[in-house]
This record gives sequence, structure tokens and C-alpha cells, in this order.
Amino acid sequence: MGKAEIGLIGLGTMGAALALNIAEKAGRIAVWNRTTEVTHRFHADAGDLAPRIIPTESLADLVASIESPRAIILMVPAGQAVDDQIAALAPLLDSQDLVIDAGNADFHDTNRRAAAGLPFRFLGMGVSGGEEGARHGPAIMGGGRAEDWARVAPIMQAIAARAEDGTPCAARMGDAGAGHFVKMVHNGIEYADMQMIAEVYGLMRDGMGQDAASISEVFARWNRGVLQSYLIEISAAVTAARDPLTGQAMPDVILDRAGQKGTGRWTAIEAQHLGAPIPVIEAAVMARNLSARLPERQAGQALFGAAPGPVSIAPERLEQALIAGKILCYAQGFAMIEAASARFGWTLDLPQIARVWRAGCIIRSAMLNDMAQALAEDPSRNLVMAPFFADLLRRAVPDLRAVVTAGIAAGHGLPALAQGLIWFDMARTARGTANLIQAQRDFFGAHGFERLDGQDAPHGPWGLKV
Repeated sequence: MGKAEIGLIGLGTMGAALALNIAEKAGRIAVWNRTTEVTHRFHADAGDLAPRIIPTESLADLVASIESPRAIILMVPAGQAVDDQIAALAPLLDSQDLVIDAGNADFHDTNRRAAAGLPFRFLGMGVSGGEEGARHGPAIMGGGRAEDWARVAPIMQAIAARAEDGTPCAARMGDAGAGHFVKMVHNGIEYADMQMIAEVYGLMRDGMGQDAASISEVFARWNRGVLQSYLIEISAAVTAARDPLTGQAMPDVILDRAGQKGTGRWTAIEAQHLGAPIPVIEAAVMARNLSARLPERQAGQALFGAAPGPVSIAPERLEQALIAGKILCYAQGFAMIEAASARFGWTLDLPQIARVWRAGCIIRSAMLNDMAQALAEDPSRNLVMAPFFADLLRRAVPDLRAVVTAGIAAGHGLPALAQGLIWFDMARTARGTANLIQAQRDFFGAHGFERLDGQDAPHGPWGLKV
């Protein structure tokens, strides 16, 4: 049957889906899994695609089954497993062979591997869209040398999702860990978007007494407007679903303890290193962490009483609040990417990133078309300053303020929506209160300050007092 155009290691959920996608749309693929039984079962279950898949029982067989110069995708858990797999491949590959880490790697690890003098070529590649995206069309964010990306770009663009204009959602972001960095920020935005939707859901459920079916109708209506997106679409679907065991609405039988794989936390941590304020994402990470502390929350309710009280908010105001929150969240994410571009010398293309996110990934949204256009007009301008989004915010922020005010007054936890509003208010205030902080710092530590009048007197009259 001839050799494969590409290889893949790791036939877990994502790896198996990606391998089938490649076999269907891009050519022959050789596959290997640490457990041989998994490899053969995957091949046997591939149906009509089986002739385009070469199952192998050893790494040496995998390498021998791929056309030279070889390209091999790693779909193994992030961290040590990637380093172990790289070490196992090293004696089997030639200098022009290419290894592609397509897992959820920490971009610092990708930077380290790219600079480690490996005996073969190396790419880091972020893949978003979950199992469905991997199988039918993900968003792909490459990181590494331009010539290495060019070698595999035809395959990646063939398997990627397509935006409405037909453009494949696959592109090289920049050198080394740039692809995994962009994927990390994508996941941070995903955390925040999900949290804001959940906060609005909570207001409708606990504050307005709506059942899941009526909430589903609200989400479905919103999905036909400015908020049209994958996450709003599936929110309508999951609130409409019924539990086959009890007949209850599906969300009503699910424990409110959210899991996470850590990429949102990485985003929050890295933002601190970059000095990039992303409070909406940080609030979403906090909320997930707090959701895991169920016994503590139950004890808190027993001690202080049930918190959420009734609220009266028109659905239209909730919709506008979510529109504002979404814009503010994405603006923070893109600003963080711009900060990383400057710090790491990546020259990340913000409009291109927005275009790659338009389809296939979890945060795909109709709004990303307008974001790509606004970023193309002026990539250095914060998204909230772009005329299109500034106009949306002028209309939507009053509703965001009303929703946050009413919700918090009634005891509803709205961390992401509230932090978006706080960031917006601070970001539009020309003279804030940090002048007092600078005076305090100079008082106790002689750190100095800048003067409004520009005079060269960088310390106050208080002297150093402890």
C-alpha cells in the first residue's frame, strides 16, 4: 500500500480522532500506541478509512512506515511523557525528520525543546475543538520554524475547520512555543466565556426562577444574534436536555463542581509575569477552583445562610451584559498576546489569530470576524478602542453595570462579569488612584515617583520613616 505521508503517536480520544481526520482528508497515516491492542482495535474500527491507516507495533516500525523526510505527530499527555517520547524517537530519526507536539503543552516546555538542539526538527502545535473538532476540523495554531510549518501546512490546512469564507483555520503563529502560547490564551478565554454564561444562567435560575427549558429558549434566541457562538449554542442544547434516568432537566442533576486541565491557570500565571491584566480570565479560574471546594461551600451556606436572592432583570439586559463581558474578555486576551509578542519576539499576527479562531475551536464566534477586521485596522490598539466595539460597549456597558449591581446586591456571585466591568472602569479613567500608592511606596521604601509637572523631585517631604 506504500508508505504514509505522516505518522501519529498516541491513540487516545484526541489522537484517534485526529488520525481519522488525516486519513479521510489528507492521505495515508501510520499510527502507533504504547498498547498494541489499542492500535489494532483502532485500525479494525476505522471502517472505510482502514486502508489509509498503517498500524504499527513498534516505534521502529512506525518510523519505517513513513515517507522520508518524516513527520510524526505526538498526541501524548503534556510534560514528561513528551520528553520521554522525544528521547525514544531520537535514535530512530534523521536530522530532517520533523516531530510535532500537538498536545496541550506548556509553551515554556515547547520553548525549551525547540532550543535543546534535538537531532531532528521540532514543531509545537495547539489543536482546539475537542474530540469533534479533531475528527472533523479543528483550529490549529503552529509554532516553530517557518520552513518546518510549510512542510506540513498542506496536511494541517486540509484537516482544519473552514471559516464561512472557506479559509482554513490553521496557521503558523510564530517561533518555538508561540502556537502553544496562543492555544493557552484561547483556553483562558474559553474559561472566561463559559464562566460568564454560567453566571447569567445562575441569575435566570436562582434570581428569576426560570426552569432549564425556558433558559434554553433564551440561549437559543441569543444564538441568533450578536452572541452567536458555539458556547451559546451548546448552552441552549444542554439546558434543553433531559436526564434519561430521572426525566429531570440534565443540568439539575449535575454536581456544581467544575473540572479543569490547568491551561486556564497557566494563562492567569503567565499574565502576571507579562504584567498583562486579564481579570475576567483570572476570575473564571478562581471560580473553578472555588467550585471544587464543595464541602467548604456547604459549610458556608449553613453558617451564613443561602446567598442568592430574587432579581428582576429583563432578558435583553442580560444579553447586553453578556455581549459587553465577551468583548472585554477577548480584548484582555488579545492584549496579553500582544504583550507576549513583544516579550518573546514572536511578532504574533493578532488578526490572523482571530481568523484562526473563527471555526473549529471552542470559542468560535460570529464576533471574531469583526475582531479580525478591527485588529487588522490597528493591531496595537486595544480592541475596546476600535470604533465597532466601542459603539457596542457604549450601548451594552450600562446593562452590564445594572446586571452586576442587581446581582451582587441580591447575593449572586458574578466574578467574571464584575471583573470585566471593574477593568473597563479603570481602563477608561485617565487619573486613577495609583498616585497615592506611589506616595506610600516612597514613604516606606524611598521608591520614588513621577510628578505631574515633570519637575525633578522624585521624593516626598516625609523622608524615610518606618
